[in-house]
Amino acid sequence: MAARTKSAKDRPSYRCTDCGWTTAKWLGRCPECQAWGTVEEYGAPAVRTTAAGRVSSAALPIGQVDGRTATARSTGVDELDRVLGGGLVPGAVALIAGEPGVGKSTLLLDVAAKAASDEHRTLYVTGEESASQVRLRADRIHALNDHLYLAAETDLSAVLGHLDAVKPSLLILDSVQTVASPEIDGAPGGMAQVREVAGALIRASKERGMSTLLVGHVTKDGNIAGPRLLEHLVDVVLSFEGDRHARLRLVRGVKNRYGATDEVGCFELHDEGITGLTDPSGLFLTRRDVAVPGTCLTVTLEGRRPLVAEVQALTVDSQIPSPRRTTSGLETSRVSMMLAVLEQRGKISALGKRDIYCATVGGVKLSEPASDLAVALALASAASDTPLPKNLVAIGEVGLAGEIRRVTGVQRRLAEAHRLGFTHALVPSDPGRVPAGMKVIEVADMGAALSVLPRRSRAQAPRSEEERR
Repeated sequence: MAARTKSAKDRPSYRCTDCGWTTAKWLGRCPECQAWGTVEEYGAPAVRTTAAGRVSSAALPIGQVDGRTATARSTGVDELDRVLGGGLVPGAVALIAGEPGVGKSTLLLDVAAKAASDEHRTLYVTGEESASQVRLRADRIHALNDHLYLAAETDLSAVLGHLDAVKPSLLILDSVQTVASPEIDGAPGGMAQVREVAGALIRASKERGMSTLLVGHVTKDGNIAGPRLLEHLVDVVLSFEGDRHARLRLVRGVKNRYGATDEVGCFELHDEGITGLTDPSGLFLTRRDVAVPGTCLTVTLEGRRPLVAEVQALTVDSQIPSPRRTTSGLETSRVSMMLAVLEQRGKISALGKRDIYCATVGGVKLSEPASDLAVALALASAASDTPLPKNLVAIGEVGLAGEIRRVTGVQRRLAEAHRLGFTHALVPSDPGRVPAGMKVIEVADMGAALSVLPRRSRAQAPRSEEERR
């Protein structure tokens, strides 16, 4: 008697718990998201066919679709509106994620209070704190409003019940990983639970024309926790960044169906809450009456926003065989490249035998190549113990051959530096239109850039005691 062949329904199937990718056999690594150990077995669903049914609304030519219902409404926080593209669109669902303690709940509670009005109620649902804890934070940051409703729930059905009772125009859920549906097996935060909760809230938002802000957890790598499907389902994905030892907080757009993703919102976190910064450059500068060796200013672009930042460098004689290379706010690899270019192309010797410390001011992180020239000049200034001119900014990418390459947005960078009172700038060739009253020096290579330092800066750096003997 021939053995019975396994049907498709009886055969096991495997699915990635991170991205939802499915396969007929087990793999150690998911080919879709490249995660290890996330492919698990689950029952293969039976094959179903769906017949054509009645449509909810007839298809129209795109020119006849009414777009007025998708007009954005301000959140009351200008910096957040900047990133969202003007505000929250009715029916839109936004996901905001960040590390614990960065200030997500503080910002969203402030948004909840400012967005509430007679015509637009706001419902704030917390699954991580009690209602009394949120009330204490609201008292501290002055986020009280008669049209702001607060509930502490972790059950999806209870959250949907609050929507029927309050009928809000804005829902804030903190956080999506703490809410679970009793109809779905699994602990809160699991792939099935997160997908069910997000799907139910998205359907409710679209049906009611209600804007929704979901708070998401992040993993130790900084990625949004839970299935990657969550980022595909929502309309907007925002990333909340910031060093907990600094006051600056940045909100970046990762995905936005209603606007651009190259905008950045700047906030300052303090004891009284969180406030937007329309001019955050002051956090990244140290105001001095006298120029100090080892400092150089540059203009970085965060999205489309230019920010003036200060780079500081310090070189000292090393007391160990392997000199230290310590950086803060800068990429260590790029600082090492600038040291090699200065020693080989700029003829500044003895840097390899000294301890090098290089950092930024105010917690800002400089990762774009346009800050290379400022890093190189700060290192050269520190090595020669000679200060740069006081009102000078340096903009440009430095190549390994010592050439100064062009970067994007030079005119916007120069306009921001001129607005803050800087009168001189080192830039690559052909910078375009220059602000009136600003002296721009075009440099083609590192030798020309180092000419802004006094003569001895291009000579050998101060020697150690062993070299003097």
